[in-house]
Amino acid sequence: MKSKLLILMLFTCFATLFSQQKITGKIIDENGIGLGSVLIKNMRTNQNSYSDNFGNFTIDANEDDEIRFVKESYYRTDRKIIKDNTVNLMNVLLLRAETLIPEVKITYKPTGNLERDSNHYGESKKLATVKSGLRDYMRSPLNEPLPTNEISKTFTGHDFSAGQVDLFGVFNLAKGLLKKATEPKITKPTFNETQNFIGEVKSRINLNFLTKYGMTDEQIDHFLLYANDTRQMAKKYRKTFDIVEIESELKVAFSLYHKTHKIGE
Repeated sequence: MKSKLLILMLFTCFATLFSQQKITGKIIDENGIGLGSVLIKNMRTNQNSYSDNFGNFTIDANEDDEIRFVKESYYRTDRKIIKDNTVNLMNVLLLRAETLIPEVKITYKPTGNLERDSNHYGESKKLATVKSGLRDYMRSPLNEPLPTNEISKTFTGHDFSAGQVDLFGVFNLAKGLLKKATEPKITKPTFNETQNFIGEVKSRINLNFLTKYGMTDEQIDHFLLYANDTRQMAKKYRKTFDIVEIESELKVAFSLYHKTHKIGE
């Protein structure tokens, strides 16, 4: 009877092990800075998690699950879990949402008296007070602690793993060692390897986010050289050509590139 119970426990353990994966990653803004307090939601299981102050996060998910990333003042981003995310860190870029400023109509008619007219063209005292209060609020630390994303021990039942070997940890360690042994080493590319990599990027990566800004082929080539120089893309991805990671690197590079370079014709 005891042997049957042990077999049942081991079967349950392995079924749980292979049904869920710990997805870990980092969330950054367009300047490459980690974003804290980002809501991470598994759309299939409705499980929620939050990123820490450096943008790091962890959430349970299966391959093909849709994960949503939400933060106030940033565009919402959805990512589908792929096999690579179960063994490598997932890098997520959140772009800041543009703030539209409403049109202001001036109804005051100038009198010609500079001292009197200047009082009507400045900010009202109420508006200045609201802005000051908003700035203080945004700079102040969070007053409420973030949820711990844990299940109460009241509902977890007996911990059968107490005093037992951590099979999940052993499995992850073995998987990590096998991956490290089989992955190609990162080396500095030659000139021809760099040119071949950039050509492959142009043929395999969707560059619509560049063409929608009216960029010419020459400008796109110039940007790809810039992205490769600043993000070391050929060095990191020419052997594996991870499309998801390459697209993320290109968007990070473009968020900085368009601030200092002319875009479009």
